[in-house]
Amino acid sequence: MSLPVPSHCPYCALQCAMTLSRPDASAPGSAEARPPAVASAEPPVVVAGREFPTNRGGLCKKGWTSAELLRSPDRLLAPLVRGADGELREAGWEEALDLVAARLRGIRAAHGADAVGVFGGGGLTNEKAYLLGKFARLALGTSRIDYNGRYCMSSAAAAGMRAFGIDRGLPFPLADLDEASTILLLGTNVAETMPPFIGHLAGAQAAGGLVVVDPRRTATARLAGEGRGLHVQPAPGTDLVLLLGLMHIVIAEGLVDDDYVAGRTVGFDAVRRSVAAWWPERVQSITGVAASTLRRLARRLASGGGTYILTGRGVEQHVDGTDTATAAIDLALLLGLPGRPGSGYGTLTGQGNGQGGREHGQKCDQLPGYRKIADPVARAHVARVWGVDPDAIPGPGVPAVELLRSLGRPGGLRALLVHGSNLVVSSPNAATVRDGLARLDLLVVCDFFRSETAELADVVLPVPQWAEEEGTLTNLEGRVIRRRRAIDPPAGVRDELWILAELARRLDCDAVFDTDPERVFEELRLASEGGIADYSGIDYELLDSGEAAYWPYPRGGTGTPRLFAERFGHPDGLARLVAVSPAARPETVPGDGELVLVTGRLLEHYQSGSQTRRVRELREAQPEARATLHPATAERLGIAEGDELEVSNERGRARCRARISLDLRPETVFLPFHFGGSEAANLVTSDAVDPVSAMPEFKTTIVRVSRLEPAGAPV
Repeated sequence: MSLPVPSHCPYCALQCAMTLSRPDASAPGSAEARPPAVASAEPPVVVAGREFPTNRGGLCKKGWTSAELLRSPDRLLAPLVRGADGELREAGWEEALDLVAARLRGIRAAHGADAVGVFGGGGLTNEKAYLLGKFARLALGTSRIDYNGRYCMSSAAAAGMRAFGIDRGLPFPLADLDEASTILLLGTNVAETMPPFIGHLAGAQAAGGLVVVDPRRTATARLAGEGRGLHVQPAPGTDLVLLLGLMHIVIAEGLVDDDYVAGRTVGFDAVRRSVAAWWPERVQSITGVAASTLRRLARRLASGGGTYILTGRGVEQHVDGTDTATAAIDLALLLGLPGRPGSGYGTLTGQGNGQGGREHGQKCDQLPGYRKIADPVARAHVARVWGVDPDAIPGPGVPAVELLRSLGRPGGLRALLVHGSNLVVSSPNAATVRDGLARLDLLVVCDFFRSETAELADVVLPVPQWAEEEGTLTNLEGRVIRRRRAIDPPAGVRDELWILAELARRLDCDAVFDTDPERVFEELRLASEGGIADYSGIDYELLDSGEAAYWPYPRGGTGTPRLFAERFGHPDGLARLVAVSPAARPETVPGDGELVLVTGRLLEHYQSGSQTRRVRELREAQPEARATLHPATAERLGIAEGDELEVSNERGRARCRARISLDLRPETVFLPFHFGGSEAANLVTSDAVDPVSAMPEFKTTIVRVSRLEPAGAPV
């Protein structure tokens, strides 16, 4: 391999383009002045921004510092096996894989194939996600596979499938936003989660049409200030009511695009009846948003000239997240936005391969190509590609939270293989997950660091990082991109494709498990052919040519950068307007002395923080969890800036420091979810789930916040 190498950032689904090159040995801060690459013959790489439609050469702090992890002193360089003394020790690959295979054989013989589970990740390449699903179903014979995208995109995906018949985060290129005059952002803080995104908001800002709906005055909300738009600040957990109120106004004031609704949708009458009771003053009493603001917003959205509605996790990570995302789609359909040039609806995928990761078999109910595993035709197609009888493919499994609840329980999982996830930080009600992992007979974790989950494992298998591997990912636009190897991984590290192949061989699986990423992608193309997410017309040569390859991209056809121009994904080509209504929610209104906890991200960190907390610049900027409180709330509770706090409820207790700010409502407290141990926000979040998507309730949790006395303080 030779440098420089065109690549993409290892973090979010914006997949910002970058160039990786060798450092200039003569420059200050060069390779000679830095720690050497960990056990690698190649020097560390230097990151430079590269022109690409999503980022236009820009990168955020995380992207600029991403190469730091390639030479981290925390890097795993050999397999780890837990010894009789309870400690993890280094072992050879043969010993580690033989041990895993033998234990898996014993567990399956004693408890059945579904006693073994697999938990994947939205950061795996398409090739790894595909082969992991195949490995679970053929080599292990288990239906028990799901992935951390269940915590990220499941509600938006479910809403998109029932409304459009297709789940693709953005059904249009991101650059289309540049010409918009109005952009409604619901529950997303792009200025911190994917900063280069904000360049695409400039047109709407200039037109005074950037509207941000968020209980906090985030960095994104501040972009709407000074005449550039509007920040709408509803009470946490009331987004669905807010959207129903907007639909009520659109219908009552005659703002519906009647021709579009009549010609391209079904279900209008049911939606009209369902929103009739949500007049603006009633919505104001629940959300705290003035009726006049609601009317102003509805009229702005219907004003024409290019309007987009975009949702994020803030409105989706709830027990009613699917219905809330559905209401946002309903509003967009009433206004005639989806599929029309210069307008649209979309949802912002979070993880780097959150889109591709859910299309090719990691979800418990899906096969490659976004096929339903219970569909006999889909099973027959994939079985032909895999060279097996359709009956050899297990049926649907169970989603992530249910999967994790079964850990070590009678009839549940006795073994779990984890790929690309840090469960004990990222899962809701995290203490119960930790307890469940401890009950297992076998926990195997593939990672490049000793994450909080890896620390609990019986076997840890070291794998390559992003710049050390080949493969493809699918960004938030549905565009498939190439990840190219820039440097070799350390000598003791093995790729997941090789690991899965070796384990399959040891488990006497007759199916083919290739270790070459391009050949795996060729198989993925065949398996996806004819499915919703059809990749059959894409290959490495096409991607290397620089063509923008948006799925569906059928064999012999072309890509689809803009979905829905002529028809939607349902057999009749029509979109579904779906009537939804608020249901009783267990944790929305705080009682005496309680607050509503809102969780979210920080600019400097990503997901569970297992990577970014190891980058010095990012760690020094945000070294610990801080709970943000309104000044009036802090005064009432006797809390000052920097005080040590305890955030607690019946599920657990998290420790953090206080930050005082006017940027959030008095009845709320904000806590980032990037920290582990006693600082983990998910120690207190609920594992109640959305009945449609199985998305956990991450965003609104009732808690108490109290000041902790410093150690040694007089009692």
